[in-house]
Amino acid sequence: MSMHLIFSTLEWRSGGQPKYLQLYEHIRRAILNGHLKSGEQLPPSRALARQLSVSRTTVMQAYEHLSAEGYLSGQTGAGTFVSEQVPDQLSRPGVTAAGIEAAPRPPLLSKRGEAITQLPGSSNSANYNLKPFRPGTPSLWDFPFPNWFRLMSRQSKSLGFDAFGYGDAAGYLPLRQAITHYLRQSRGVRCEPEQVVIVNGIQQALGLACQLLLNPGDGAWIEDPGYNGAREAMRLMGIRPIPIPLDAEGLSVEAGKNVTPNVKLAYVTPSHQYPLGVVMSLARRLELLDWAAQEEAWILEDDYDSEYRYNGKPLAALQGIDRNGRVVYMGTFSKVLFPAMRLGYMVVPPALVDVFRRAKEYSDRGNSILEQATLSAFLEEGGLERHLRRMRVLYQERQEALVYWSGKIIGDALRVNPSDTGLHAVGWLERDKDDRQVAVLLRRHEVIASPISGYTQQYRQAPGLVLGYAPYREGLIREALGRMARVLT
Repeated sequence: MSMHLIFSTLEWRSGGQPKYLQLYEHIRRAILNGHLKSGEQLPPSRALARQLSVSRTTVMQAYEHLSAEGYLSGQTGAGTFVSEQVPDQLSRPGVTAAGIEAAPRPPLLSKRGEAITQLPGSSNSANYNLKPFRPGTPSLWDFPFPNWFRLMSRQSKSLGFDAFGYGDAAGYLPLRQAITHYLRQSRGVRCEPEQVVIVNGIQQALGLACQLLLNPGDGAWIEDPGYNGAREAMRLMGIRPIPIPLDAEGLSVEAGKNVTPNVKLAYVTPSHQYPLGVVMSLARRLELLDWAAQEEAWILEDDYDSEYRYNGKPLAALQGIDRNGRVVYMGTFSKVLFPAMRLGYMVVPPALVDVFRRAKEYSDRGNSILEQATLSAFLEEGGLERHLRRMRVLYQERQEALVYWSGKIIGDALRVNPSDTGLHAVGWLERDKDDRQVAVLLRRHEVIASPISGYTQQYRQAPGLVLGYAPYREGLIREALGRMARVLT
C-alpha cells in the first residue's frame, strides 16, 4: 500500500479526542497491520501536515508519542522510520509478520484447569427470580433483613481498629465461639472454638478436606445418588469419587466394603441425604464410625438441612458420637439465612486443627470481618434460633401444600411423599417415565425440577424429580403444579 494511500484513508472523528492522538492511532494500526513495514520511512512532518490539512505540531506530537513507545525511530538529517522491532508485534504472538491475526491457540491449562472447563456452569439467576421448584433455596422474603442491617451497622462502628488488619485465618474468634455454642446445643457436636474453621461455604470445605486428607488418585466413597458438588470437588482435586448405593438407612457400609474396602474417606449427608432425603439410622452411623476407626479413614459429614426438622428431635450429628477423631463436620449458613452469605464452617478433629488453619491461611487468608462479626452478633442475640423457629413452621406448611396439591392436581403421575426434614421433597414419577426428558419438558412450562438420575453415577433409582418448596407460597405452588399436569397427565 502506497504511503499516500495509507494517509488518505484517515478520517478525522469529532467527539473530543485530539487530532494528534487520532493520527497516532492511525499510524500505529498501519504498523501493526503490516501496511507500514519495519525500516520504512514516514513523510516529513511538514509534508504530512500539508497532506492532512493540519498543523505541523499535530504531526510532530503524533511522531513523538510513537517514538517514545518504540514504534518509530528518528535519524538526524535522514528522517523518521518505522522501528526494526515493533513492541506490540513482539508482545502479541497472535500477530504474524504480515500483520494477519493467527488462529488463537487453546489455553495452556493444567489438568485441573481442563477439568474445570468441562463442568456445567451454575444455572442460578443473579436476580433471584426463582421459578418453582428449584431446590436448595431458602425464602429471602422471610428473612429479617432490617435486624441484620441494624447489627451490621452496629458492628461496623464498634469493631476495633485492629479488627481490620489480617486476622486469624481460621475466622473471627467471637463467631467461632458462637458457632461452638450453637452446635453443642442444637446438634450435639463435641468441639471447642479452636476446632472451628470458617470457610466460604461447603465447596471450599470440601476442597480443603480433599487436598489435606487424600492424595491425587485416591478413591473416596460418595453416596449414589448424591450431591454433585461433592463429586466434582473430588474430581478437581484428582480424587476418584466411588459411588456407593443407599438403602432405607443411608449409605450402605457393607456395599462400600465390597466395592472398594481400602479407601481413606467417605462423604455422607446423614441428617437429610441429598437428594433422596433418607436419614441415616443410628445403627448405620455406628457401623460407619467403626469402619473409619478400623481403616484409619476419614468421614466428611455434610450436615445438610439438619436445622429444618419438622417432627420429633433429630439424631445428633455423627461427629457427636465419634470417639476416635475420624469425623470432619461441615455446615453452612447459605441455606439457613441467605445464599449470598458465603460463610460456612468446619469442625475438625484436634489432630487436624493446625494443618487446616494453615491451609485456610494460604488459600485466601480468611473471610470478611464485617460479615463474620454481624453473624456472630446475630447468633449471640438469638436471631438465628428465632428465625429457624419461624421458618420451620412456614416450610412445613409449604411442604404440606406441595404434597396436598400434587395429589389433587396431578394424582398418581407424581407421588410426593412428605419428609420430616429439609427444604425439598422427591416427586416420584411413573416407572415408564424418563425423568431427564420430563425435566426438559417442564422447563418449557417455566418449571424447574431436577431429575433424580442427574445425581446418579451408577445405581439407578426409580424416575423422580427433586422439588424445592421453601421460597414458594401456596398459590404459586398450586399454579406451578397445574403447569406440571400438562406434561405429566
